[in-house]
Amino acid sequence: MASITVLSSVGWPVVDRFRVGNTFAISPHGLFIAIGFMVGAWLFGRIAPARGVSERAISSIVLWSLIGAIVGARFFYVLAHWSEFSPQPLEALLIWKGGISLLGGIAGATIANAINIRRFGLRFFQIADALAAPLALGIAVGRIGDLIIGDHLGKPTSWFLAWRYSGGTVAPPFSCVQEFCQAPLQGDRLQTLGRTGSELLDRTGTVISAGVGVHQTALYDMLLAWGLFALLWWFVKQPRREGLAALLFAIYYGCCRLLEDFLRIDKRFGPLTGSQWTALTVVLISVTIWAYLAVSKRPGPTTPPRPNIRRRWRDDPATVTPAPAG
Repeated sequence: MASITVLSSVGWPVVDRFRVGNTFAISPHGLFIAIGFMVGAWLFGRIAPARGVSERAISSIVLWSLIGAIVGARFFYVLAHWSEFSPQPLEALLIWKGGISLLGGIAGATIANAINIRRFGLRFFQIADALAAPLALGIAVGRIGDLIIGDHLGKPTSWFLAWRYSGGTVAPPFSCVQEFCQAPLQGDRLQTLGRTGSELLDRTGTVISAGVGVHQTALYDMLLAWGLFALLWWFVKQPRREGLAALLFAIYYGCCRLLEDFLRIDKRFGPLTGSQWTALTVVLISVTIWAYLAVSKRPGPTTPPRPNIRRRWRDDPATVTPAPAG
């Protein structure tokens, strides 16, 4: 039975910091977010010229996406967890202490570029389509940092992808002492996590659920993001009506977050987390727009097929076919 338990779970020691000597340390979480952003920006720089986007516009969009993502990720996290910051509101500015929202970062980058792209005479979906695959790739890479620090842990489970604690300091809301971790949750519940498994307890100490480990929702999100990237990479091989690639991203990833967050232990507003309410709104809007485009007889701009990313950035512009204006 012990052998079956080991084979039916995954696990690794948590590393909260990469340390160099006694003075320098860097968070794997922040490091892989930065790597994911850079990889996504690189791919966007390869895709965008074929859609009629100049190098100057690409640089501006990447810069404002970075600014908007940082501000939005923190702002929407603080908004959803304001009760934790209300005693000391200035701590909301201390982003290096942790607490960001991926969906908030996407929203912030979108808002930051809403006006910016108009300066270059570009259309919203012209840019959104070019960003869809790079964003999926960036999320997939960025989630590696979450796995290293043990972030986004969910409810107890014993299924074959249950994540078993193997030592180290797990990311908040867990706090760990001598390899025993616990997290106070909404509704006066408590979740414990150790090498022997995990338990979710109610306010009286009664066990609600238990398992050999917990759901590692960052792992699920990473695998689904890689699947989304592969789907988008195939989807844009042929010319598509402008907007469909971005809408496919929004619907796919929005549905993923809706399902994943049922397994998380995050704060809830009614039956759903803040991310679920956001994802549900985005999915409904995206499905409505897709339906409108499907029944609309007005010919819209067409996104050109996926370019060969091995083409050098400095290629002759004459070899790049811009997206038709419209």
